[in-house]
Parts: sequence; C-alpha cells; structure tokens
Amino acid sequence: MSSTMPPPPDDNGSSSARTPLIPHTPPFPPRRGVSRLHPLPLLVAAAFAASYHLFIPAPAPSYYQSLLLSLGSNDTAAAHLRALTLRPHLAGSEANAVAAAHVSSTLSSLSFPVRVTPYSVLLTYPIHRSLSLSAPGHAAAPFALVQDTYPGDPYAAASAEAVPTFLAYAASGSVAAEVVYANYGRPEDFAYLTARGVDVAGKVVLARYGEVYRGDIVMNARDAGAAAAVIYTDAKDYAKGKAFPDGPWMPPTGVQVGSTFKAAGDPTTPMWASSEGCERLSVAEAMATDDMPRIPALPVSGRDGEAILQLIGGDVAPDDWQGGDGAPVYRLGPGPAVLNLTYIGNETMATIQNVISVIEGKEEPERYIILGNHRDAWTFGAVDPNSGTAALLELAQRFSELQKKGWRPRRTIILCNWDAEEYGLVGSTEWVEENRAMLTSRTVAYLNVDSAVYGAGFYASATPQLDELLKEASKQVQSPDNETQSLYDLWMASASSSLIGRLGGGGSDYSAFVQHIGIPSADISMGSEYAVYHSLYDDFVWMEKFGDPLFRRHVSVASMWGLVALRLSDDEILPFNYSTYAVELENGATDIHERLLGVPITVSPLQKSIEEFRRAALQVDSELKALRTWKVWYPWRNNPLKVRELNDRLMMTERAFTDREGLPGRPWYKHLIYAPSRHNDYGAQVYPGVDDAIQMAEISNTSESWRSVQHEIYRIARVINQASLVLSGGLT
Repeated sequence: MSSTMPPPPDDNGSSSARTPLIPHTPPFPPRRGVSRLHPLPLLVAAAFAASYHLFIPAPAPSYYQSLLLSLGSNDTAAAHLRALTLRPHLAGSEANAVAAAHVSSTLSSLSFPVRVTPYSVLLTYPIHRSLSLSAPGHAAAPFALVQDTYPGDPYAAASAEAVPTFLAYAASGSVAAEVVYANYGRPEDFAYLTARGVDVAGKVVLARYGEVYRGDIVMNARDAGAAAAVIYTDAKDYAKGKAFPDGPWMPPTGVQVGSTFKAAGDPTTPMWASSEGCERLSVAEAMATDDMPRIPALPVSGRDGEAILQLIGGDVAPDDWQGGDGAPVYRLGPGPAVLNLTYIGNETMATIQNVISVIEGKEEPERYIILGNHRDAWTFGAVDPNSGTAALLELAQRFSELQKKGWRPRRTIILCNWDAEEYGLVGSTEWVEENRAMLTSRTVAYLNVDSAVYGAGFYASATPQLDELLKEASKQVQSPDNETQSLYDLWMASASSSLIGRLGGGGSDYSAFVQHIGIPSADISMGSEYAVYHSLYDDFVWMEKFGDPLFRRHVSVASMWGLVALRLSDDEILPFNYSTYAVELENGATDIHERLLGVPITVSPLQKSIEEFRRAALQVDSELKALRTWKVWYPWRNNPLKVRELNDRLMMTERAFTDREGLPGRPWYKHLIYAPSRHNDYGAQVYPGVDDAIQMAEISNTSESWRSVQHEIYRIARVINQASLVLSGGLT
C-alpha cells in the first residue's frame, strides 16, 4: 500500500501547486446586479418602464431552483458510484489516488477550476494480526480474521486489495489473558462490572458494537485496566434478517473496521495545520497521547464473537446484555475463556489529497457556501462515503448546466472532496486549520453529505438557524419513493423523535466547521443506518440491490443539497432564522436545571443570557420582515449596505458561540453549545462543558468540582451574550 499519492495529471485542468484558488477580495466592492422587477401598481410600473425601457430582468432565483430540480440524473449518479467503488480505496493508497483523479477530472470536465491540496499526515496500517481462543478442555483455536466472499461475487478479485481487518491507531503488542464480557463497552457497563465484583484489570475485554464510538469502547476498557479489547458485531444488532447477498444484513464473517482515534485531524499536528515544514510531534509522541487507545485491540465478526461468548463463564449477564434469538447465554467472566491476541501496526506518514473546486460568485465572491463529502473508504465504500461522492458529482453536473443557462451564484460555492475522514476527519480538519482566518471571516455555511444513501427515510441535522431553510427546501423536492409526496412528507414519516438532529457528534466532516470555528452547518442523508457498515460488503451490489436500486434516492439527496446551496448562495438576504436557536438553548438550560436540583448551583446567568438572545432573535426577525417587505415594493431603491450589514450579523452569530480556550481538557473543541460527548464521540452533546463538569463532580463530589460546574455555566452565558450582541448589531 503506497504511502504517497501522485497528483492527477495536469491535462485535466487541475493543479496541485499551492497557489490560491479561492478568489481574493477585490479592492472595491463588486458592482451589484439589478434586482428582478416585482409586480407594481399599474401607474408606478408604467412610469418605471418608461424610464427603464431598455432594462431586461434576469431570471428569478426560483427559475434556477426549478431548473436544478429538473436536471437530476439517476444514470449519472449510478455511473459515478460504480466508477468510485471498483476497488477498495483506503486513505493513502494508490486506489484512493485513482478515486481522487476521477473526482478531479469530472469537475474539470465541467469547466470548474480544480486543485488538489495534499497533506502529510500520520496514518496506520496493519502488519500482523492473530487471535486464538482457548479454555480448560478446549484446545487453542485460531480465528481466521477474514471476511469471506460469496459465490458469484463480482468483486471477489478486488476484495484481495482490501486492508485486513483492524482498528486504526490501536497499540502494537501481544496479550494472553482471560476474557470479560462488557456489553456495549460504555462507562455504565464497566460500572456494572465493578458493582458485580468482576475485575477487568489485566483482562481482555469483549464488547459489542452498537451504542458508542469504537474508540470510546477501547478507551473505556483501557481506563478500567484492561490489557486489550476485542469488538464484535452482535447478530442481535447487525443480523436481523437475511444476510448479504440474499438480504441487507451483515454476513456471519462480516467485520466492522474503523478508527479508534478520539481527536480530529493529523495526530502529529494537534491544533494546527499539517502544512509543509510545520512543527510536528514525533510518531511516538502522537501515539502516546490520551486521544489514542494505547492498548492492542481488534475487531471480529459476529460468528467469532459468539464463539468467544460460548466459553466465557461466571455470572449470567443481565437480560439487556444478552443476544437475540438462538444466541448462547452471555456470561460476564472473567474466563475461563482465554484470548491470545497480537497486533502489530505500521504508523507512517502518508500523503492525502483533498480535491477543491470553486464556482465563483458574481456579486459577493468573498462569501462562501461550502459543500463537502469525503472520498476515502475502509473497503469499497458504496454507502460510506461514495454515495455522497456520487451525489456531489451529479450535483456538480447540474450546476454546470445552470451556468450554460446564464446562472452565476451571487456568492461563491466551493465543492470539497475530503480525504482520510475515516481515520479521524483528517482532510477536512487540516484544510480548516490551514484556512481558519479566511473561513471564519467569509463562510456563510457548510453543507455536509457523508453517506448520502443508506436506505429509506430522510434525515437531517443542522445548527438551528438552518432549520426552517431545510424544511422549506424539502417541500420542493419530490420523494424518491412516492411520486405523490414531497421529501418533507417522507421526512415527517421518518422522524422518530426530534425532526432535526444537532451537530454535536464527531461523526463526520462538519466537525471542524461547527465545533472548531463556529460555521452554520447541515448534514443530510437518506436512511439512518445499515448493517454492513465499514465491512467488505459495502459495495455497489449492496447499493444496487438494497440501498437504492433505481438511484432515485441519490438524486433526491443531490436535489436537496443543491437547493439549500442555491438558497444560501443566491438569496440576497440570508435565509437564517435564529428563533429556533433560542428554543434549543432554553431546552438545554432546562435539562441542566433538572440535573442540578438539590445542588447549590445557579443556572440564572444562563437563563438570563438566553432571554437576551431571544430578544435579539425577535429583533432581527422584525428587521428581516421589514427589509423584505420594503424591497418588494421599492426594488429600485436598493440599500446594499443595510443588506450586507444584516447578512454579516446573521453569518457571524454562530462564531460567537465559540471560545478561544475551548472545552476543559479538549481545547480543539471551541464551540460551547455543541460538541461530542466525552464518553461517546458519536453523541451530540448540548452544553458539553457543563455536561463534562457535572459528570466529574458527581464522581468526585468535592466543592472544587461543583465550582467547576458553576464556572462552565458562566462561560456558556458569556458566549450567548456575545452572540446576542452580534445578532442585534449593537455595542454595550
């Protein structure tokens, strides 16, 4: 597996040289186009026409929105997905360089300027793995640690290129010890083992996927004193029906591989960009940080996990720790089962490539709408992530067609295809860190699509000021599964609890934009989960048979993605609504208040700051209504400076929720409203600093720890007050 990737050839119009691609701010404000005429009273309209008889209005934005929706192509999406998933393409591999070249050449063929931005980063690959099981009366039995292909598998030959099953950044080492079963590997699971008198120290922990990030499972095991960890896919969660290729569920030998790194970006450049000649930690220093697992660990299949469970003794595990129908009785251990585990990894500096393309805005080229998806995959990546890559390229084709019809976005649209997301959001994080000052001053919003299509149902997460825009856009997009319904109707039927999720989790490339620099962001997908996640079976056949047989869902995601991008790029007044944000802040404060009942902590500063923010949101809503009404009836009396000032406030309010010191113990996470849970990187936590402080105070129960809770409440109140000032546009 190559550790470097050559740039795509020059003849496709791309460049890997470090010259600026994003347009510079012109020395004078760009000339603004004339607004489209709206219906006027008859006499006024006649007078206006007499004075401006040579004026021919450009098509309204709604024209281009309708045109965009009409241009969707199932065949284009399918062709791109097939091309991208011919081979497994792990970050740093030659196959991923080929995938980068496909993205770059496609965008260049549409006459978009393209560049490839490389970074040298720390990645890890397996050199050797072995795992054997023994117990009294049972001879040692080695596990094959291989995902089987099936008869007639068209990708059987290419499967040989897939990386052997492993957990990225696991420590190298050998361990032979008794096994303890730890359910989903959450803190509460290890607390239960302690309460039952089950000693984890020096043992091999067996846990199952399904509730928390795999890196948290390994680190929770480490913190409990375990010598190693093994994670398996339980049939109860991943094999609820027919296994692939006969059904969509995980085959018995399927293994979920993935990263165990708890931070974001290149491990050798924490808090700064991995640019050429930069300061770096050594590989040994990077691997020794608390963000690394620091114990050996391996993933195994459901079949292998069940074989281990059959030989574990001790007390019977609780009912909610048990498997599904037909599973053996799960016991806690320790032993008598013994696992002999060896993992040797190769931690190496490798070159990754982000592909960046720009559609320059006409009136406000220095304002950016950024669309992002990652390209690298653990195996073939038909769902994760290349359903999103295919949607991005299909959407780019539509943008090209709009340009042929005369469209130029008001603001600049940037299309980003990230690399090494699977290792720890590496490509997007390095780009954000390298361009931090530009992005914080110019970016309107970031729109992420990771895995575009898992299956049926529509799902969205966002920072709250984008909620109404997402709802409005979804009403214009047709449901891919019912021609008589809109995507909004499908969304309503899909929602199990809250309609729109929040972007506090660390599961995809929105993380650096929201949690590090405070950019309004959204993330959308069709389907919520799928059983063959990160396994050999996430291939084009699975997608064609089960995920999206007609590729209509790919087109719907691209339509929604593009429509939101058009609104953000072309609406003269940004379509943000902060009223929902005030509600979200209040709900979070209520939760904190309930958790602190009976504790001498006051949430009054937080409640007062939220009330101030609510007033600011109401004020800006009134301004927006007045300005929009005024512009409808008097379009020739434009006030561009007023519009610009209001848009700047709408754009910059999210930045005010960040704090330069970041979260305690997690300084990269600057956003004090949304960040990952300390014990589950996938979990979106509201007021994460307060949550961390409460958890620590409940454990230590000291006056100092409770003062830390109060301090975090004051910190949140301060950033909300700052956001109120930005939104209202006034000084104290």
